[in-house]
Order: sequence, then structure tokens, then C-alpha cells
Amino acid sequence: MSISIHDVEHVAKLARLDLTDAEKETFTEQLNAILRYAEQLNALDTENVEPTTHVIPVANVMRDDEARPSLPIDRVMLNAPDEEDGQFKVPAVLE
Repeated sequence: MSISIHDVEHVAKLARLDLTDAEKETFTEQLNAILRYAEQLNALDTENVEPTTHVIPVANVMRDDEARPSLPIDRVMLNAPDEEDGQFKVPAVLE
């Protein structure tokens, strides 16, 4: 597979890019170089390689979820700019 200038022009149009002829040539060469490099992967023998999502083992680093007592309401309300009946009071956002 190779990329043509027509392909570059099409993608540039979709992205609403105004490319010069020199930029179109440059991008065509660069994209074809990327594809040639990717084609080298086809030469690798992957017959006995197990599919993976990560190259190294990934473990969950989160702590166990444990129920703990919450802060007392009087300590929580010390941070409230305004409170009413043990709840945060905020300005109305709807009329």
C-alpha cells in the first residue's frame, strides 16, 4: 500500500488544511516512509507470540475499599462558607 498525492489532498481537505505543492510532496514521502517501516513488521514471525494488551504485567495499585467512619458534621461544616441545617448552603443557580 502506498499513499498518493491525491490521498494527501483528500485528507488535507477533510482537515481543512491549505497545503502547498511542496508540503503535499513532503507529506506523501513521509507517509510512505511510515508505511514502509510498518511493513517490516510483516516479516516478523509472530506465530507463537501470545496476544497481549500490555508489554509488561499490569496490576491494580488501588487500595482495598474499606468502610471507615466519616468526619463529624461539625468538623465538616468548619470548611463551609455558609451552612443551614447541617448542609452546605450555596447560591441558587435556577430561578
